[in-house]
Amino acid sequence: MHIPDGFIPTWESAIFWIISIIFVALAIKWAKNNMDEKSVPLFAVLGAGIFAIQAINVPIGMGTSGHMVGAAMASMIFDSPYAGILLLALVLLIQGLFFADGGILVMGANIFNMGVICAFVGYYAFKSLRNRGISIAAFVGGWLALFTSAIVCSLELTIAGTFPLVAGLSAMGLYHAIIGLIEGAITAIVLGYIASARPDMLKWTGGKNE
Repeated sequence: MHIPDGFIPTWESAIFWIISIIFVALAIKWAKNNMDEKSVPLFAVLGAGIFAIQAINVPIGMGTSGHMVGAAMASMIFDSPYAGILLLALVLLIQGLFFADGGILVMGANIFNMGVICAFVGYYAFKSLRNRGISIAAFVGGWLALFTSAIVCSLELTIAGTFPLVAGLSAMGLYHAIIGLIEGAITAIVLGYIASARPDMLKWTGGKNE
């Protein structure tokens, strides 16, 4: 899912940088208003976990690979898509600068796909389904977030002329639909555990077990 430099033209990269900077600025504002001493350690642990799960890559072909993301889970835990955006922006920055995982010029596109798209889709899917149970809502939100971001990524690469639309959608969509099952399951397990063991860490539980 990490787009390397050279896969999309400079003008397209610039557009996504502008969009992502706006969302990251909003995420920083959210953090200033909502993060406290209790939230920071959990945020850091999630960041480390997301960094680790993204290291497990499945080659897809055409120079791309598939992996889990984690932005949806962070958004659900902190009850805001901006948490997922901020966390993924930090993870992607470290990956791009120090591990050459994803390009620098195209980092705006990567933040948009794995941060903005995943966070908003996952969070609002979870929120709309939460009355059906945390596990179901978290699973669907995690799966849908990953699948949607993969489809958006393939469309961006098609616009860039990197690979054909049908081939890109087929490869990215199929692999991430399968990988999304793992992401959905992990998201459901983590959310379910926190809601049961430490409901005070979830704003939407009101500090009570659901």
